[in-house]
Amino acid sequence: MKAHDGMYIGGEWRPAAGPDTIAVVNPADEQVIGHVPAGTAEDVDAAVRAARAAFPGWAATPPAERAGRIAALRDVLAARKDEIAGTVTAELGSPLPLSQAVHAGVPVLVAGSYAELAASYAFEEKLGNSTVLLEPVGVVGAITPWNYPLHQIVAKVAPALAAGCTVVLKPAEDTPLTAQLFAEAVHEAGLPAGVFNLVTGTGAVAGQALAEHEGVDLVSFTGSTAVGRRIGATAGAAVKRVALELGGKSANVILPGADLAKAVNVGVANVMSNSGQTCSAWTRMLVDAERYEEAVALAATAVAKYVPGERIGPVVNAEQQARVRGYIEKGVEEGARLVAGGPEAPREQGYYVSPTVFADVTPDMTIAQEEIFGPVLSILRYEDVDDALRIANGTVYGLAGAVWGADDEEAVAFARRMDTGQVDINGGRFNPLAPFGGYKQSGVGRELGPHGLSEYLQTKSLQF
Repeated sequence: MKAHDGMYIGGEWRPAAGPDTIAVVNPADEQVIGHVPAGTAEDVDAAVRAARAAFPGWAATPPAERAGRIAALRDVLAARKDEIAGTVTAELGSPLPLSQAVHAGVPVLVAGSYAELAASYAFEEKLGNSTVLLEPVGVVGAITPWNYPLHQIVAKVAPALAAGCTVVLKPAEDTPLTAQLFAEAVHEAGLPAGVFNLVTGTGAVAGQALAEHEGVDLVSFTGSTAVGRRIGATAGAAVKRVALELGGKSANVILPGADLAKAVNVGVANVMSNSGQTCSAWTRMLVDAERYEEAVALAATAVAKYVPGERIGPVVNAEQQARVRGYIEKGVEEGARLVAGGPEAPREQGYYVSPTVFADVTPDMTIAQEEIFGPVLSILRYEDVDDALRIANGTVYGLAGAVWGADDEEAVAFARRMDTGQVDINGGRFNPLAPFGGYKQSGVGRELGPHGLSEYLQTKSLQF
């Protein structure tokens, strides 16, 4: 594993403008595994200038040729899959099988989907005596989180490139080595200089400079709702477009008559995956009163399989560990019943949190309303279907969710009434073409598939 001591700008690795660096720490053993430059506003400005210079040529590149470049990038990512997985495991702490299957595997699927879309997408259409053109927005400032470091990069960069935009990426400071690997892959794939640029650094300095830069036409951000509000305000002052994928508190609704054992087991696995650090995780499990205690017992059995350091990794850093443990303490304090886990650290070394299940959670409790971003499941009781809907829709978020019913028709009928952007029905599989994004305070805009591509396009009509 290596860390570059410069920024990837204009098709080459350049020295950083300032001397400061950021230490990259392995959260499983708390050891420093590398350092990357702490980018400054000067670095961001150089990257944006490179992206602006490259934009006219890339925007004019035929879509089929852009598709070929993205396909080449996909192939490089696939060839370096093992290296990527090992890097994610080292800087995020996820178990290697998860890193291989999800962190390294899913981005290859997503990149491939945009290679196909770039070649087939209708960038022009006729409407009466008008020709409608869908043109690239311009320079994109992409600010990505640490929880799925490569997936979130590809989910922004691939559609931006497919649309004809150029990109400046500011990755999370906890997982910058994966971003550097992506920059290497871009270079190896032969994308023109300046089409993609990387500046590592903190959100407060490099991220803020990127969001504010007058040369950036669209800011695409994934992270907390609090930071999303600030970026939205900054962009609004400049009348600049934004795409915001923010927090979640998703409901896993198990209707009467559903396969309870399957719904509970899949639900627990969903929450524990990636140590609970998934914005779309189904962290609220809703069960009817008649089968409530059976569901609680099933969840307790299921979560016991997630042994810290084996099947479940640490959370990303000490601050996140303290935050999640604080929420667990809050749940106990507010009267929820602790079924499994608790606030005590399960291992002496590493930023581990005990996989935790709460029962007797009421909708007004903090752990039922706020995003915890750790391996913590809250199980809530409902009296009837209308009560379940009220609880499911009763937070400020609306990112994802799940519904389990006796049949798909019943589950779909309930899902249509949910205030959320994506719902899995009876264990529906991940679809890289399906739009992902939220209602309410879960964000603005969509990622993945053709809806994700449209975020990076603007519309022009020609009348003749």
